[in-house]
Amino acid sequence: MGSHADELPQGDEITVLVTGFAPFRAQFPVNPAWEIAKNLPPFLPQQETRSMDITSILQLPRVRLLVYPEPVRVSYTTVRELVPKLWEGHKIDYAVHIGMASGRRFYSVERRGHRDGYNALDVDGNLLGDDWRKKEEGDKWIWHGLPEELLTSIAIDDVWRRWRNTLPNTDVRISEDAGRYLCDFIFYSSLAYLTKKEEERRVVFFHVPVDSDPAAINTGVETCIELIRAIVQSGRISKLTSQS
Repeated sequence: MGSHADELPQGDEITVLVTGFAPFRAQFPVNPAWEIAKNLPPFLPQQETRSMDITSILQLPRVRLLVYPEPVRVSYTTVRELVPKLWEGHKIDYAVHIGMASGRRFYSVERRGHRDGYNALDVDGNLLGDDWRKKEEGDKWIWHGLPEELLTSIAIDDVWRRWRNTLPNTDVRISEDAGRYLCDFIFYSSLAYLTKKEEERRVVFFHVPVDSDPAAINTGVETCIELIRAIVQSGRISKLTSQS
């Protein structure tokens, strides 16, 4: 499926799916989300010891970064058709969707996705149109019975603490509002898919600033790597604690 999918997962290997959006605004012809995603290494690199947190030196299994090989079109139809294909038939331990936040000068990880309120046109000039679908399709509507908000099952507060400790000079935050555009939409779509499958909602959305020069992309790659590391560390500790 992905550009780093040449080898099969081995043993205790952890696989993290990553997607990045394509450009969607004329004033931003390069979307840093995709530039960051496509420049990730195939495996999570070894951590440089920066934190005094003893759990930060936890021995992790190999972590594969499985990058979806194309930038995701900023289209409601594209995203709705794509999300099930990302999850079905693949061993995905976690997923990180990446998108650009034009009004933010910091990096943020989103806690919750929203079902409703998508009133902006996508790049194809289309609205989502789910208000109409809900009425017409009733209990056959794709998100029938799901709540207005879905939260990730990943321990975001713990992840943020680890992330921040590893990157003391980078502004990283938790966000509660993914924006009700395609970023929010793909996030809720994955959360909804996993909820309907009665699986852990093991997905986050990573918002990045608009800067797309080489230095900014390098910073974005490092910040994404450390976010993924924090997610894996947090999940590993939670799993070990629950087994003890």
